[in-house]
Amino acid sequence: MRTRLVQHARQIYEAAVRAVQADRLFDGLDLEALLPGLPEAVRAVSVVGAGKGAMAMAGAMEPLLQAQEGAVVVPRGYRVTLPRSQRAPRRCAVLEGGHPLPDAAGHAAARRALALADALGPDDLLVVLLSGGGSSLWPAPAGALTLDDVHRTHRLLIESGADIHRINTVRKHLSEIKGGRLAARAAPARVLALVVSDVVGDDLTSIASGPTVPDPTTFADALAVLGAAGLTDAVPPAVLDHLQRGASGEVEETPKPGDARFGRIRTQLLGTNRTALAAARHAARALGYSAQILDRSLTGEARDAGARLAHAALNARASAPICLLWGGETTVTVTGAGRGGRNQELALAAAQILDGVDASVVLLSGGTDGIDGPTDAAGAWAMPETCAEARALGLRPEIHLEENNAYPFFDALGALLRTGPTHTNVMDVQVALVTPGHLD
Repeated sequence: MRTRLVQHARQIYEAAVRAVQADRLFDGLDLEALLPGLPEAVRAVSVVGAGKGAMAMAGAMEPLLQAQEGAVVVPRGYRVTLPRSQRAPRRCAVLEGGHPLPDAAGHAAARRALALADALGPDDLLVVLLSGGGSSLWPAPAGALTLDDVHRTHRLLIESGADIHRINTVRKHLSEIKGGRLAARAAPARVLALVVSDVVGDDLTSIASGPTVPDPTTFADALAVLGAAGLTDAVPPAVLDHLQRGASGEVEETPKPGDARFGRIRTQLLGTNRTALAAARHAARALGYSAQILDRSLTGEARDAGARLAHAALNARASAPICLLWGGETTVTVTGAGRGGRNQELALAAAQILDGVDASVVLLSGGTDGIDGPTDAAGAWAMPETCAEARALGLRPEIHLEENNAYPFFDALGALLRTGPTHTNVMDVQVALVTPGHLD
């Protein structure tokens, strides 16, 4: 029973991921409907992109639209990990940069994208491919800011537990490419942005920090984010000075809604967490489970969410197999020196609620990008015997949770979800399976 439950949970998670990979998302994409008059109305096509899915998206795009030049950037090491189901681009250069923290290679990739945008005329088309990770991979520090300034600020924001919307509010005001600035640079050319969402609510202004859409946030908002996170005095002085000068009108704001430069821009959402959850539900039903999607916007502290989801699974006991599904993106406020990610921390918190319960249940939490925090795992799974097995190995679950150290805990138990990079990202998926009877 135990092995079968884990296998089924993994199959359901894998179905969710497969549904949002590039070849599936681009299948049947109607470019003529998005941009009437193609290709007659376009003299030249350039492609740029950033994110974990950018390479696969470029490969899926090439058979649909001939590009004269292009360059996309993915996290370091991704070029050799493309799944066999995905097509590598042949005409578009694939660059690599730092993620989750920006580096010089990402900076160079952003400069290249901006140069391509600057070279376009009114009869040209810029195709922009965006997915999760794009904010880190296209840093482009503004003004006198250095890459180190941006790097340190990003790290502080991540460790503060701030959500992605607040983090990106700051990042948009430290960059020359984010917050609509890429599209503004491309004007008067036509721009088609194809987007895979990795943010709760699918807010286009936040995905990859919104390089192709007007930005409703301000420098004052960015300063407020730092203040709320207690980081005003912690960020580099140059960052604080830049934001303060922007708030006083000395630095130009990001382009705002109503800006005429966005009149020839079309941004299309291709894939979301909703897409993944629908596929997971279909797969669960095919395996014989009564499947329900309980939440498509799971947020908050990972450990709190793990406890809630475990209680929900235990309260769902029934006479037939049940699959409960959630999607979203939790956060971790780092207080310990351990290793892990939000999905592993969620599973560890759930394991403590499930500890010793006489029930047939498994709870799996995994990132659809295949990467959870700075680890080689996508997430982990927990069962009623997880904590007992850990204690038998000399591991104390409560200590590992306190120290944000879920990775070695689940690694010792063989309960890490390892997939490798999936070349997509629509946040996380949680799968709880509950069946009648007891574990054996």
